[in-house]
Amino acid sequence: MRRAITVLLLLGLGVAAALWLAEVGGTVEIKVGDAWIGLSFPIALLILFLAFLLLHGILSLISALRRWPGRIRARRAARHRSEGDAAVTRAMVALAAGTGDAARLEVRKARSLLGDTPQTLLLTAEAERLSGREAAAEEAFRALAGREDARFLGLRGLLRQAMARGDWDAALALAREAEAAQPGAAWLREERAQLALRTRDWREALALAPPETPRAALALAAAEQEPDADRATELERQAFQADPAFAPAALAYARRLRDGGSPRRARSVLEEAWAAAPHPDLAEPYRAEEPDALMRVKAVEQLIRRNPDHPESRLLLARTALAAGLTGRARGALEALVQSGEADRRAYLLLSELEEAEHGETPDTRAAQSRWLREAATARPEPRWRCGHCGTDHAAWAPVCRACDTVGQIAWTASSRAAAVPAVDVA
Repeated sequence: MRRAITVLLLLGLGVAAALWLAEVGGTVEIKVGDAWIGLSFPIALLILFLAFLLLHGILSLISALRRWPGRIRARRAARHRSEGDAAVTRAMVALAAGTGDAARLEVRKARSLLGDTPQTLLLTAEAERLSGREAAAEEAFRALAGREDARFLGLRGLLRQAMARGDWDAALALAREAEAAQPGAAWLREERAQLALRTRDWREALALAPPETPRAALALAAAEQEPDADRATELERQAFQADPAFAPAALAYARRLRDGGSPRRARSVLEEAWAAAPHPDLAEPYRAEEPDALMRVKAVEQLIRRNPDHPESRLLLARTALAAGLTGRARGALEALVQSGEADRRAYLLLSELEEAEHGETPDTRAAQSRWLREAATARPEPRWRCGHCGTDHAAWAPVCRACDTVGQIAWTASSRAAAVPAVDVA
């Protein structure tokens, strides 16, 4: 409604202006040499207006003709952009579907329409990898790495390829370049952590490990690699504090303290480790300084005082008491262990030794020994250092299983098998 009123007002003003000009009258004279042209004032204004319109139209036509090639190029570019975006979408769908050949075909179309953009180069590399053409994928990743705006993408792809083929030297160099290109990237930190594990760089693996990672094993492995004694001591202390139940860390830290002139602190470390998780390897260094058999019994009592009912505590007390000739003390510990239902083969073999130590070579002794040996044959085997990945038994803990080359899977555990598998010594 407002627009109609506005148009009517403009028409009215135009008519009023025309009538006013008609009333004004007047003549416009143009004289060139002997030629003379005379026009009324309204007609002269009309001619001037029409000449302006004609000139404006000519100029607009010239401008449109000059812009015509640019418009054609812009339309072509827009069409290529639209078709290229569609090809990129189809390529991503093909990659998600796992059809490498279809993805390569669509990416080729996208590159012909859009050129070598970071998106098309990345899709090219992924399509080539999916098709098993690693060399072509590496070429695309290198093209990405050569661009300042997509350098990290290219380095990431090259790093993944280097790690997949086991080229750890190249992977380390690429990881350093990627860190310089994108400092603090979470993905890169994870890859560097995996790379450190692969290259057995335990100190780097410890520094890059996430907070939830068990750090005791990594710290101990790093300490074994550390040439500096003070740093090795600090790493062993970190390993023990991270997990007092991890016997290898406690043993290494206690040995370091004893060699450094702190035997009382070393014994305290072993006591704390036994309280957390008794392990037979902790006993020997604890009682080694006691030359007398009876004093070793007292040392063992001191060691197990905070965890006396654990099967390892009872076994250790029984074995030490038997060596000292305290057969009654040994039998009490072993019978308590058998009654608890947690006895393994070691307990029954020790009971067989105890029968002979108590009663000598008699028919009753041989009968009792035969009974305990039958029990031992069917009892569960003693715990061992065992790889959780391949099941291989080891004589000592190691950060890497030598049988399957798996990192961080060797743990102290009991086997459900009736017979023990010979241990593979990787110490």
